[in-house]
Amino acid sequence: MNTLIYTSCLGLFCLFAEIFNLRKLLIPAVVIGITAIFGVNYMEWNQGGSFYNDMLRIDHFSVAFSSLALVIGLLIFVMTADYYKNEQQHISDYLAILIFTLCGALIMLSYANMAMLFLGIEILSISLYIMAGSKRFDTKSNEAGFKYFLMGAFASGFLLFGIALIYGVTNSFNLQKIGEYVMNHDALTISPLFYIGMMLMLVAMLFKVAAAPFHFWSPDVYEGSPALITAFMSTLVKIAAFGALYRLFANCFMGTLTYVESTLVIAAVASLAIGNFTALHQTNFKRLMAYSGISHAGYMLLGVISLYVGTASALFYYSAGYAFATIGAFAVAIPVFHAMQNEGIDAFNGLGKKSPLLAALLTMSMLSLAGIPPFAGFLGKYYIFSKAIQGGHVTLTLIAVIASMIGAYYYLKVVLAMYTKEGNDTEIEVSPLYVMVAVFCVAMSLVLGLFPDVLMNLI
Repeated sequence: MNTLIYTSCLGLFCLFAEIFNLRKLLIPAVVIGITAIFGVNYMEWNQGGSFYNDMLRIDHFSVAFSSLALVIGLLIFVMTADYYKNEQQHISDYLAILIFTLCGALIMLSYANMAMLFLGIEILSISLYIMAGSKRFDTKSNEAGFKYFLMGAFASGFLLFGIALIYGVTNSFNLQKIGEYVMNHDALTISPLFYIGMMLMLVAMLFKVAAAPFHFWSPDVYEGSPALITAFMSTLVKIAAFGALYRLFANCFMGTLTYVESTLVIAAVASLAIGNFTALHQTNFKRLMAYSGISHAGYMLLGVISLYVGTASALFYYSAGYAFATIGAFAVAIPVFHAMQNEGIDAFNGLGKKSPLLAALLTMSMLSLAGIPPFAGFLGKYYIFSKAIQGGHVTLTLIAVIASMIGAYYYLKVVLAMYTKEGNDTEIEVSPLYVMVAVFCVAMSLVLGLFPDVLMNLI
């Protein structure tokens, strides 16, 4: 559990560094620190076990997803150096909050106790409430932070109520003991309060992953938040929440999955329909990515619905492909937004002529999100769909395939804007840091698309 300890210490270092006027050294120190922590996390691969009286449990699943979370954090911190270059007076606070967000995600990916699940979600959420509204003089940012806080508070209430009901039935917060209770009782003899608690927890988790019908906060919050924070939320939060949701069902609710399967199917279909059809009409890039994230939540729910056929590897691979494509897209979009003073899709008009490299990188990121080979997004959907068919969900898979075909249109809309529409003569100055992150993400999408076994054999 050294990964969590060292990450927490790094966050505390950022808080105290301002006292000693070390702001200029903070970002390099954080990047080096996260890289070192990634190595520490890797060394825990074969050193699994329980920690803190079985509150946290380290296994291949938690190490793999934690590694992905650390990579996401590292890429965001690299871009932070340029994004906050004019706000150095607050840089230590911003970095500390983002690192504590990462700590919350690490807890969500390795919890073995309901109390730790709640703690991880709250650490992650409270940090992001602050960062979503961090542009104090921007009304949209203030609105985003307030909306996210209100909706998140309601979701936390559902989660706590659900945990309380399950504790009342099983007399335990421990996932293993709750799972044993489910396995030792016939589904019909389990108290109705248990099922009510399970549904309340499911509502809270669907909110966190921005799946329909609990997606309504996502477009406004993504649009109003600073672009870098939007990139962070759309990747780290979604992946941590899906890892936590999978862990919850795999360890606790496996025996009752058939009773909530219809609910998950409805959520998946609604997410696919609402996400893809609504994205077709978006003109703001961040709102487009919000609805894209809702549709991707629908695809990822297929991995949870079919978890009894072993979907952990497929879900992990899909998460990695989605994360790299999304961060790669934002690494290009952020400098374009800054130069054009516009966050609409029309900000990319003529980018193919003005900056061929940026246009090529964004094109490849969009193609990966659309599920076009040879990028990781294609194989991610292939593996998820294969597992869903293996689990007997043929009709659901067919709906997902049709939704994926519809979704390709709005991703290509961004590509067409870059190459077929005329833009203005505004020069786009791009920091090498953004280019480096975008190139890395596109390269990873391509490498994982060509060599999927690199990740598929991990879990």
